Amino acid sequence: MRVKCVICDEIGLLVDDTPLAKKLRNHPINTYMCETCNERITEQTNLRLASGKFIFYRSSHSAEENF
Repeated sequence: MRVKCVICDEIGLLVDDTPLAKKLRNHPINTYMCETCNERITEQTNLRLASGKFIFYRSSHSAEENF
């Protein structure tokens, strides 16, 4: 299956039987992001989190308080 990264427009290939390929095929609202872009965004998010000036809202506050 041919896929295109939504950020850098790089065209990649996925094996048709992988869970990601099935997810993209069955739910077109989901988008594909290549590994390079995924790693870059992960690094930048972790740097923002470490700076202390960025608040990462993972879920509602009531759910966080229960943990």
